[in-house]
Amino acid sequence: MTGIFINGISGKMGTNLLERSNSRDDIINCTNLNDDLLETIIDFSHPDSTLKLLESISDINTSIIIGTTGFDLEQIKQIKEFSKNKKILLAFNLSKGMSVIKKSVQDFVELNTKSLNCFIEDTHHAQKFDSPSGTAIELKNIIELNDKEDLISNIEIISKRSGNIFGIHKVIFLSDSEKIEFRHEAISRNIFADGALEASHWIKNQKEGLYNFEDFLKS
Repeated sequence: MTGIFINGISGKMGTNLLERSNSRDDIINCTNLNDDLLETIIDFSHPDSTLKLLESISDINTSIIIGTTGFDLEQIKQIKEFSKNKKILLAFNLSKGMSVIKKSVQDFVELNTKSLNCFIEDTHHAQKFDSPSGTAIELKNIIELNDKEDLISNIEIISKRSGNIFGIHKVIFLSDSEKIEFRHEAISRNIFADGALEASHWIKNQKEGLYNFEDFLKS
């Protein structure tokens, strides 16, 4: 049983998270940060709101899962600083399926022996303010980090914002003889909410530090 507080509860992800948590018997929803049952905060809000939250809980013994996206490098640096004294799980995508895609892309790049061009496509709903998505940036970083022979000469990110799409990510590798494509589509926000709720039990028992969703999945 884990007591959680949802930061950004009025947003679409916050609303979905509340609905999903109310359907579980291993979660207690806390209505304020001073609740004695509070163990993990789940944050789906805005970068500025996330940093204000971290400042406000510096003296509160609670862990936090940050699913907010759109942070700049300075804000990421601040989150890392907070993690010296706080258990923080920072994840731009809380889908288990996307974690599998990231690992598959990494494995492919490590085994690749051909010169390739790469295109990363991320498509989201029109209200998503950050572009490219945090997941698209993560995928680009994975490719660059594991392309030890510099065989991938170009990585282009293409971002689209329209309609009510929950999230589609494609990684496409092209040579003069073949096309390799990795694809993940979220058809419901439930996968992100469920990932956060499952990880809320885990992060509260970790040592202070900065973790990602893959750390949880490997445990």
